[in-house]
Amino acid sequence: MRGLVRSLWDEPPPPDPPRRVWRDWVLVGLLVPIALIEGVVRPDLPHRVLAVALTVALVPTLLWRRTHPLRVILIVFGSSTTAALLAGGDQVGTNTQAYLLLVVYALFRWGAGREVVIGLAVMAASVGQAIAGGRLTPPDAIGAFVVMFAAGALGVALRYRSRARNREIDQVKLLEREQIARDLHDTVAHHVSAMAIRAQAGLATAGSRPDAATDALRVIEAEAARALDEMRAMVRVLRHDQPADLTPGRRLADLHELAGQGRGGPSVEVEISPGLDDLPPSLTAAIYRLAQESITNARRHARHATRVEVHVTADDTSVRLRVTDDGDGGPAASPGGYGLIGMRERAALLGGTCEAGPDPGRGWTVTAVLPRAAA
Repeated sequence: MRGLVRSLWDEPPPPDPPRRVWRDWVLVGLLVPIALIEGVVRPDLPHRVLAVALTVALVPTLLWRRTHPLRVILIVFGSSTTAALLAGGDQVGTNTQAYLLLVVYALFRWGAGREVVIGLAVMAASVGQAIAGGRLTPPDAIGAFVVMFAAGALGVALRYRSRARNREIDQVKLLEREQIARDLHDTVAHHVSAMAIRAQAGLATAGSRPDAATDALRVIEAEAARALDEMRAMVRVLRHDQPADLTPGRRLADLHELAGQGRGGPSVEVEISPGLDDLPPSLTAAIYRLAQESITNARRHARHATRVEVHVTADDTSVRLRVTDDGDGGPAASPGGYGLIGMRERAALLGGTCEAGPDPGRGWTVTAVLPRAAA
C-alpha cells in the first residue's frame, strides 16, 4: 500500500497540457450570462446575490484548470466553503456551478500525482465540513462523491489512454529511425567499401599500369554517383513524408547490378530462380539490401576471397537468399557489427530470419528466409 501511494505521489504531470484555446473563452462567455439568468428567473435560489456572485467569480478559473489544476481546486473549494460561512452555514450555489466538474476532471487529467492526492484531500475536507455544518446530508454527500468520482475517473481514463498513445507513437518513431539507419548503413557502406577497394587496387597497380589510377577514379566516380542517387531518393521520401520502406525501390533484377560491381575485389555471381516476379516491393527491397550488405561484408572482411555467390530461390511459402564466399573469414564473424544487426532486424520485420556464420573449412555464408507473403 505504501508503495502504491509513493508511486502515485511521485507521478509526473502529463507533458504539454493545452493552454487556453478559443473553446475556453466561448465557455466562459456562455457561463456568465447563464449564471445571471438563473439568478433572475430562479425563485427558490437562497442567498441570491452571494450565490450568483460566487458562480460568476469562479467562472474564469476554467481558463487555468489545465495548467494549474491544484490551485484552481484550492480556489474553488476554498471560496465555496468561505461563502457558506458568510451565509451563516447555509449552502451557497447555483445549478450553473455544475461546470466545476470540469475542474475536478482537469485535476485528474493534467495534475501531477502529488497534486491529485492533495486535491482529493481538499475535496474530502470540504465535503466533510459541509456535512458537519449541516449543509449536506449523508445521502447528498454520497451523491456528490459519486459525481466527482465519475469526473475524476474520466480524467484518469483519458490520461492513461493518451499515455498509451504516446508510447505507441514513440515506438513507431523508433522503428522508423531503425529503418532509416539500416538503409543509410546499407547504402553508404556498400558504395564506400567499393570505392575504398577500387582505390586500393588502383594504388597497388599504379606503378606497373599508369592507367590503373584513371580506371579506379572512373569506378569511384560511378560508385559515388550511385550513392548520391540513393541518398537523394531517401531524403526525398523523408521530406515528402512517404513510407520509408518503399524507397529506394529495388527489384530482384537489380541484384545483377551487384554482380557487375566486382572489379577490384572478389567476383560476384548472381543466380535468381524463375517465377519470382510477383513478390511484393517490400520483400524484393529487403532481399536486395540483405544481398548488398552480405557482398559488402565479404569484400571488406573475407581475406583472399575470389568469388561471392548470390542465390535466390523460392517455394510456395517462402523466399530464400543465400550468399557465400570462399574467403578466410575474419572480423565478419563478430556479431556486434551494425550490418549484421540491421540484416537480422530487416528480416524479422518481415516475419523471416537471417543467419550468418563461417562454413566448415573456409568461407562465410549468409542465409535469409522470408515469407513469400511478407508486406
